Parts: sequence; C-alpha cells; structure tokens
Amino acid sequence: MPTDIVTEKSTFGLPEKIGPFRLKRLLVALAFLALAAAPGELGALTRGLMTDAYVQVSAFVATTLLIFYGAERLFNFNLGEALRNARGFQVPMAALLGAIPGCGGAVVVVAAYTSGNVGFGAVVATLTATMGDAAFLLIATRPDAALVVLPLSFVVGILTGYLVDRYNSFDYRGRAVASCDLAPFIGRTRWKDVIYVAMVVPGLIMGVSQLAQVDLEATYGLLLPLTGLFGTAIGLFIWATSPVQAMTHQNDSPLTRAAEETSFISVWVIGAYLAYDYIVTFTGVDLQTLFASVAPLLPLMGILIGLIPGCGPQVLVTTLYINGLIPFAALIGNAISNDGDALFPAIALNPKAAIMATLYSTIPAVIVGYGFYLFAPGFMN
Repeated sequence: MPTDIVTEKSTFGLPEKIGPFRLKRLLVALAFLALAAAPGELGALTRGLMTDAYVQVSAFVATTLLIFYGAERLFNFNLGEALRNARGFQVPMAALLGAIPGCGGAVVVVAAYTSGNVGFGAVVATLTATMGDAAFLLIATRPDAALVVLPLSFVVGILTGYLVDRYNSFDYRGRAVASCDLAPFIGRTRWKDVIYVAMVVPGLIMGVSQLAQVDLEATYGLLLPLTGLFGTAIGLFIWATSPVQAMTHQNDSPLTRAAEETSFISVWVIGAYLAYDYIVTFTGVDLQTLFASVAPLLPLMGILIGLIPGCGPQVLVTTLYINGLIPFAALIGNAISNDGDALFPAIALNPKAAIMATLYSTIPAVIVGYGFYLFAPGFMN
C-alpha cells in the first residue's frame, strides 16, 4: 500500500490522492459510513442493506474468485496461449471466458485479438457472452435465473462470433500492442487481504444458511450485523486505498485479487441496494406502476444501458429485475449487450475492436430480448 503523499491535481483542482487514499473513493466510502451511522430509520435501513449485500453477494463473489484464481495459480495455465492453440475452437472458448462472472476472461480475449492470436469473432463472442460483475449478483440472489441467462448468453455468443467471422472482413487491430498487464502489480498479500478473506468464511456460512431458508436473525443474532458491517467496512477501506481501477494483476496472489475485486464489486452492489430501497422507502414512488406504463420499452432500455461501460448500471438493471420491476426480457437483453467493466480495459487495448464488438452484440440482444418479451412475456418473472 503506498504511503507517500500525492498532490497531483484533477480537472477541478482537487488532489487525486491523499496519502494512501483515492480522494473520490474516500468521499464515497465516508458517505456510505455516514449513512450507516445515521440515527433513526435511515441508519437502520442502511445497516440492514449493507449486511444483506455482504451476506447475499460479497461473500459469494469472494469465494468464487478465490476458487477461480486459486485454480489458475495452482495449475499454472495461461489463457492467452490456450486461445492461440485452439484454432477452430477459439470462438466457443472465447464465449466461455466471457460467460465467467467478472471481466477478466473478456479482457484476455481482446488482448489475444490485438496480438493476432484470435479472430474478431472471438472478441464479439466474449463480449456478447459476458454479463460482467452483474452475474455475481444474479447468481447469489436468483440462481434459477442465472442458470438460464449465463448458458443462453454463452450460446448466443458462440453463434454471433461464428457469424461475425463468416461475414466480417474488417481488421480492427491497427498498430495496437496488447498487454494484459494494465493493472498495477501489488506484489504481496497484505494484512487487509487476509482479514477480508477471513471475514468471508462466516459471511459465506450465513449466505448459504439464508439460501436454505434459515432465519438468520434468530440463528446468528448479533453476529449477523457484526459480520456484515465489519466485512463491508474492510471492503470500503480496501477500495478507497486501492491502486487498482477494476482488475487486478494476474501475478498477484489469489487472496489479494479476491479482496480487491470483491471490494470493487461490492461498492456497486451496495449503491444499487441503497438507491432502490431509498426510493421505495422515502419517496413513495411506485416503481412497479411507473415501469409498467412503459413496458414495451423496457427490453430496449435494458439493451441501451448495456452499452454503457462499467458494472454499476448493469448491477442496477439486475437489481430492478430481482425486485420484480422489469421483465426477464429486459434482463437478458441487458446481459447480452453489456460488457461490464471489461469494456474499459478492452478499449484501452484496442478501442476500435472493443467498440465495434459491443455494437455487434446489440443485434442478438434485440432479437433475444424482444423474442422473450413477445413470445414468453411471463418467463422467469
């Protein structure tokens, strides 16, 4: 963790960092903590939502990342080399990498395209198949829907990738030079990584108990909010002091990568949880009636939001689906069109390829999204 005082100015004349803290992230973290400490209904609601976000999502995300990065380190496999040697199977392999929750697999594919190891169809396949970090939220809260969305996105990604390879004649590589080392290398497992991962253990136990329909408050009592709030606080600290934008370096330890990336995802999940419940609780707006009045546009809205880079908007769309405010058609349209955080490093590696691939992905998103809306309007709702 850096300890020097950085005084580099931003556009508005404010320092980007104060000591080890990133100023904007620090302000967001302090705002979350202030809301949790607020008296009355506001504080109680915020603390409950933070606990829910940690137990329902963060603990599962961290566990998934630990398994994935641990296996990658244990078996020492290189995805870029595997893609280069796959030949005719590059498109399904790229789609599979995209279907893995998170953005790492998609970035590897874009890097492999830029360096000449895969075709453009593989890029389209991976960005079509990926749901980004929103996949973690869906898996943790609606595993039944995830069992449909992720395999369907995978299949659509394969078909779209093969069609693009068949009919696209343009080469978007240009003079770009690919590198998967865009993220800073932290280089050591830190004390905060160890604490965060240790807190995941009771959080995961509680999350599994909730899936088994156990009454968490009656079973765990005060341990429930203590686990959720302390785990959330450590995650906010990691995020506010992190040198990482969204992705971690492939050579960092599995504990560091899981702590960093889970903390990043959790901030967006907390924000989505708070935004939804604050609107419902404190404004009196009937979101269900509001969205029902524009029902035919909801799949298109989900698809267009999917074009926005980053995981925040996509997590919000998934949150709306989980709460029954948008149909499955809007969710699947968003899942196919969105690239989550993968689009940021993909644009950095090869902007033409990334932008064209995400535009190509809107075509199957419209077809599949409105297919469900017109022919299976009640599916998975």
